[in-house]
Amino acid sequence: MAHDTTLNRKVRDFRPDRPRRGERRFERLTEDGVSEASRADGAFQRISPTEEAALRAINMVVAAFALLVLSPFVLVVAALIRLDSPGPVFYRQVRVGLDRRTPIGQRDSIGRRVSDLGGKPFEIVKFRTMRTDAEQDSGPVWASDDDPRVTRVGRVLRRTRLDEIPQFWNVLRGEMAIVGPRPERPTFVQQLRDEIEGYPLRQQVPPGITGWAQVNRPPDQTIDDVRQKVGFDLEYLNRRSVLFDLWIMLRTFPVMFERDGERRPR
Repeated sequence: MAHDTTLNRKVRDFRPDRPRRGERRFERLTEDGVSEASRADGAFQRISPTEEAALRAINMVVAAFALLVLSPFVLVVAALIRLDSPGPVFYRQVRVGLDRRTPIGQRDSIGRRVSDLGGKPFEIVKFRTMRTDAEQDSGPVWASDDDPRVTRVGRVLRRTRLDEIPQFWNVLRGEMAIVGPRPERPTFVQQLRDEIEGYPLRQQVPPGITGWAQVNRPPDQTIDDVRQKVGFDLEYLNRRSVLFDLWIMLRTFPVMFERDGERRPR
């Protein structure tokens, strides 16, 4: 498949022995696309501690300012959600976050992890856009165009990405960043890291509300969609910086009002 070839080439090119001028390089990968560091003791610092602290400070300021300014809008949306369909205003769901190689899951008698979610689980907060019984019978499934489970207000919130506003709270809690790879549910993470080369590398930085993949690609509906986005996520890991994060934040605003089909691979 053409997509596989492109992605595999991007993963293989993430090697420190072939640096480009002005670029930081990612750690060496093994033949199956898994980083040696992630197999050993885990987390890495690709940018300097000073720049990491600056990014965290920017995230805190932006998140706090956004929640303050948007608080009247949040009240309006909350009222519309309650009027449109019965159920809570907010939707909470477990997602997989940053992989610091913390002891997640059970361990056997000699201390080895028996289960590994691929990162630290946390509870993401969004505006509810579906009926409360949306996955009662089906379980976790990919979203689709004209999904009958989505409410009328939810359809507008999803199209404009305004359902993500409550995640600024996750940023203040330190569970997410403004910019980073989108966090996924544990069920899908287990599946995707087995099927997509390089997928676990996404967990090496905090998950984000928006990201380089999100401003370049429409929402996921299939594994092939995720496979294309992983290429952009790996590019983000290689280019991550204060300026690049600010650029992605600015790029997010026009994307909110584009149709999904307008975003194509570069």
